[in-house]
Amino acid sequence: MKRAILLLAVAMPALYNQAAAQAKLVEKITRQGDELVIPYEKYVLPNGLTVIVAEDHSDPIVQVDVTYHVGSAREQIGKSGFAHFFEHMMFQGSDHVKDEEHFKMVTDAGGTLNGSTNRDRTNYFETVPSNQLEKMLWLEADRMGFLLDAVTQQKFEIQRATVKNERGQNYDNRPYGLMSEVASRNLYPYGHPYSWLTIGYIEDLNRVDVNDLKNFFLRWYGPNNATLTVGGDVKTADVIKLVEKYFGPIPKGPSVEKVVVPAVALDKDRYVSYTDNYIRLPLINMVWPTVPNYHKDMPALTCLAQILGGGNSSLLYKNLVKTQLALQANVYSQLSELAGEFTIRVVPMPGKTLADMEKLIRTSLEEFEKRGVTDEDIQKFKGHTEAEYVNGLQSVSGKVFQLAAFQTLTGNPNMIGTLVKMNNAVTKEDVMRVYNQYIKGKHAVVLSVLPKGQENVIAGPDNYEIDKSHYNAPDYGYASLKYTKATDNFDRAAHPGNGPNPVVKVPAFWRKDLPNKIKFIGAENKEIPSVTLIISIPGGHLLQAKDTAKVGLASLFADMMNEDTKNYTTEQMTIELDKLGSIIEVTSSRDAIVFTVETLKKNIDKTLALLQERLFNPKFTEATFDRIQHQTLESLKQAKTRPAAVADDVMAMVDYGPDHILGMNEYGTESTIKNITLKDVEDYYKNYITATNTKVVLVGDITQNEILPKLAFLNKLPNKTIELPAIAAKPKEVDKSKIYLVNIPRAAQTEFRIGNVTGLKYDATGEYYKAGLMNFALGGGFNGRVNINLREEKGWTYGARTNFNGDEYTGDFTFSSGIKADATDSALTEVMKELKAYNAEGIRDEELTFMKNAIGQRDALRYETGMQKAGFIQRMLEYNLPADYVDQQNRILKNITKPEIDALAKKYIHPEKMNIVLVGDKMRILPGLQKSGYEIVELNTDGKPVGEETKKGF
Repeated sequence: MKRAILLLAVAMPALYNQAAAQAKLVEKITRQGDELVIPYEKYVLPNGLTVIVAEDHSDPIVQVDVTYHVGSAREQIGKSGFAHFFEHMMFQGSDHVKDEEHFKMVTDAGGTLNGSTNRDRTNYFETVPSNQLEKMLWLEADRMGFLLDAVTQQKFEIQRATVKNERGQNYDNRPYGLMSEVASRNLYPYGHPYSWLTIGYIEDLNRVDVNDLKNFFLRWYGPNNATLTVGGDVKTADVIKLVEKYFGPIPKGPSVEKVVVPAVALDKDRYVSYTDNYIRLPLINMVWPTVPNYHKDMPALTCLAQILGGGNSSLLYKNLVKTQLALQANVYSQLSELAGEFTIRVVPMPGKTLADMEKLIRTSLEEFEKRGVTDEDIQKFKGHTEAEYVNGLQSVSGKVFQLAAFQTLTGNPNMIGTLVKMNNAVTKEDVMRVYNQYIKGKHAVVLSVLPKGQENVIAGPDNYEIDKSHYNAPDYGYASLKYTKATDNFDRAAHPGNGPNPVVKVPAFWRKDLPNKIKFIGAENKEIPSVTLIISIPGGHLLQAKDTAKVGLASLFADMMNEDTKNYTTEQMTIELDKLGSIIEVTSSRDAIVFTVETLKKNIDKTLALLQERLFNPKFTEATFDRIQHQTLESLKQAKTRPAAVADDVMAMVDYGPDHILGMNEYGTESTIKNITLKDVEDYYKNYITATNTKVVLVGDITQNEILPKLAFLNKLPNKTIELPAIAAKPKEVDKSKIYLVNIPRAAQTEFRIGNVTGLKYDATGEYYKAGLMNFALGGGFNGRVNINLREEKGWTYGARTNFNGDEYTGDFTFSSGIKADATDSALTEVMKELKAYNAEGIRDEELTFMKNAIGQRDALRYETGMQKAGFIQRMLEYNLPADYVDQQNRILKNITKPEIDALAKKYIHPEKMNIVLVGDKMRILPGLQKSGYEIVELNTDGKPVGEETKKGF
């Protein structure tokens, strides 16, 4: 028996009012054998706060998560977006925490933090070195019990503007960004808690006032509506003692009843549509109502979605994508607390209408009925879901998030065992039954997302209008709410100190160079039974430096390597991998073709056999090449509708020049992709697949002696020396700052990219590393000057940052942000002001101290997961770093001075010599920019000049 239900008070002395605050242990879960379970203890305080503690001493890390059982489902018509808005306000200080101090304290502690809101819950979390536990609990308790007096009208207005910018960045300014909003509005009855998105509507955000927000807090943010989950390198008794101290005195909030809504029923297929200014291809989105989360049919619906549209072995991929009728075809089963949705989403190739796509979708459903569910379908589903659950336990964060969500939504933190049993029990009959019950012959919302000027490709004429006549606003009990603070007999204003610094161990690793010049590096990690393998073969984008007419060849070649082999079709390969719960993916990078493998240890031999097949037996066919070439061309065209993608591409071109390989998109351009032939792909394989200087990274539950014999097949790689063309690290100097303006009509935001090529190559202990330290105060974190100015003080953006990026070839400096359109000229003034000030005055003493604290304690968080360990040792192999390079970095950090930082700022931050790329609505932003004094060059989305003249203004 792994479960022990206990109803005992924890016998430990509290620091005050012991009887009132003492926690009761109600459940303890332990692991028996190798079962998939997260051990924990669960407590409840007298004020109703549920506390879950999961000890995990594998890394010196602790995660603190507070999840409130309130999301957008507790809102109402006319007041949408409250839950998410309030998430922002929870970071704006409380009685004992100053404005912006929450972020600063966590960062200063070497940690990370964030919050998230969905339909059903809102959570706040900090991941920090384990010696920072008490401080994190104090911070979370302070905003649970002492928030409202710190909520000012000014903070309210700034965060309202920030949320609007978040909506602009993630919804209004993004292709297909309003799809889910329109679908939900037409699927659910008017006033249903899921009929609007968590972000809310702009008009509602404009309507809300600070008192509405305060009432929202008083109604839903009581301890009795919250779960505090602490996981990591802690002792449960210590956690409970601190929780009793800081959370125990907080008064209970109003009682919270479960939301009950009737199941959604549609009386006909609802055809609806809208026009999207940011797209060039239409999209059809068909949604059927299903069941709430954790319903008995949840696994079968997930399996059904996988069969119909889960990757390249699915029916829709076979019928629509492989036949080049559609660019994308996907199926999802998304279940939430109150209801579920089964969605089919297709983007057709040019020339195909959404009506055509709907017919093909319905034909594919009929084909599924005749085909039925196979044993292989069930094996794929079970293998895939098992691997997902195992990999989800790699990090403390993954465990804490699961425990918190399970407790909040089901009252049972140990749901992982239940879900595994549910998944393992799924049968072919179950999957067919849910298809017949929820999809076959059932009505759906059929949404057409239409490019401007292509309204004729609609799936069907709009036939549904929302009925608003039966809506009665819910009474959530906002009347007569009273704000009562905790009464303490300790000084809550005193900031807790730090515990003893944790001992951070850099992952132990082994290295091995083979006679054929393959270089191995590995790290054993027994925390979960999985293995990650990364093989990097020299080549990639840089190979095209001498033949830029075929840029994108490496990327297209990698795509072809993911397709058929001599003994497996791509569908057969995918099926075998899914049954194993494994992944084999081939990608291209700047200087390599990369094979990434993830597998459960028990399946490593079968997975490596499939890797060997993929590596040595590719089958390059004309039909596959034609399809991938066509898909690549359409994807490149689609990217031109995304302002952020356009900004990145144009910035690279402006920085490096149109003829420099690093100024060209690694995926190619429309013209270069058209130049590539099947023979080019075949020649790439023949000429550039080699053992020489191939790098292999291994992390997981396997030893060096176990893995090397299993990879002996790599000895069959040919020995060829691949010489990458030499490139100029700094191809040109910027003579003066000027604006490069790209017009995206009706863009809600302007994408900013400001910077230049520094030529500063990666160096773990040299000037590159020191430049990163210098950048921290300017824009390297949330509390960087540019973010505090533009987001927290002005409310013009969802986020702003500066970065130094470098590799073994070159390096650059970039400021990036999405700014609301109407603030474009003002934001440009502010950014340049910050850059000039940093160049002239350098870092402040308090910023230097903050930077040293924040970066100096990060190591605890750097090596936790398998992929983090893989990234760490991969960098050691790639740059031939010494084993003690982290110790060297820490010494540099400890000893670096203000004069050194200031000198680096003067050397690398040159606001008078930077390229300024702005991608936005020319009609809205040009008049202000013309007053800026900068020369303005208009470019198209390909980065080419519009017209022949460069002039100031137009």
